[in-house]
Amino acid sequence: MRALDVARLVAAFGLAIPLAIPSVSAAEPPHDIKGLYMMTDYPAVTIRPGTTSNISLRLQNYDLGPQRYKLSVEGVPSGWTATLLGGGQPVAAAMPAPDSSVPLQLRLDVPANASLAEQTLTVKAEGQGSEATLPIVVALAKELPAKLTVTSKLPELRGSPKSNFEYALTIKNDSGRNLVASFAAAAPQNFETSFTEAYGTQELSSIPIEAGQSKDIKLKVRPPSAIDAGHFPVKVTVNAEDASAQTEVALDVAGQPQLQLSGRDGLLSARAVAAEQSTIPVVVTNTGTAPADNIELAATAPSGWKVTFQPTRIKRLVPGKDTEVQALVTPSDKSLAGDYQLAMRATSRGETASSQFRVTVSTSTVWGMAGAGVIGVALLLMLGAVARFGRR
Repeated sequence: MRALDVARLVAAFGLAIPLAIPSVSAAEPPHDIKGLYMMTDYPAVTIRPGTTSNISLRLQNYDLGPQRYKLSVEGVPSGWTATLLGGGQPVAAAMPAPDSSVPLQLRLDVPANASLAEQTLTVKAEGQGSEATLPIVVALAKELPAKLTVTSKLPELRGSPKSNFEYALTIKNDSGRNLVASFAAAAPQNFETSFTEAYGTQELSSIPIEAGQSKDIKLKVRPPSAIDAGHFPVKVTVNAEDASAQTEVALDVAGQPQLQLSGRDGLLSARAVAAEQSTIPVVVTNTGTAPADNIELAATAPSGWKVTFQPTRIKRLVPGKDTEVQALVTPSDKSLAGDYQLAMRATSRGETASSQFRVTVSTSTVWGMAGAGVIGVALLLMLGAVARFGRR
């Protein structure tokens, strides 16, 4: 029985091994393409007489050994100049590695008086036993329509009403001639917009762009400081001759507290007595669009004065609400009767409000009575002296 089991196992493994081999070989990619190819994304183009155009090419080697291939262009019309470029320089040969390609460019200089008839140029690569050809059809047109595109790298930004929102825009001239592109921004009411250079501060309303090139500019958007939180779109329009392009950016404005400080019933004046504590009611109001948390209260007073608040801090004040605190003010005992300025401040999350209070100080009645007593005693002494010495 044991010998029979071993035989069965050997037979099973013997069948499994050849079945596993084809599955491994089937996972390998097939090599159906072999040879040398000259390729381009656009084998038929339209250009304008009197201009220079570049056509991107690539010489592709599929499963061939490396060798030198001579490059040439056939069928070039009289007066035209056709130059093959590699790495930005004129080249006459290329050597692509196996299963890789070499990028090339066909530069065409077309005279201004060239016939508008369609032309076919053939780009050729020749080596030992291999060659590749690519026909390129060139049509001529006196005027090509202008074409623009505009894009934004970061089309949505978030900030507070005090933020400056800056968007990087790229304008591309996809036409065959140089253009002067002008731009404008349609923003919500009371929003400020301006365009500047990408790496400068000079404001712009238009910019020249060469054919096939692009320019970077910057859009600055500043919302009004009293705006509510929300999502605000801004449409950017670029125009050049008969071409137009648009894109949209947006501002996500977060809420911001806004504090105001005043006295009860709007009064900004109070009375106090020198060396005595007086209470001045102060009203703190949040007119912003977000709650104000941990509002700190402080005051700037004349020298020698003491100012404290009850409560010393407001934990939270929601938008549209107010609360009253008490400022405990003690003028210096050296304060003379008269008017003094007392500055009070409230601060929360970088938001600060302040108001100037006029405090009218009077001297204490005790000191007034003491002064009157001193004056009375002095008068009595003077009258006694006059009466005594006057009889002599």
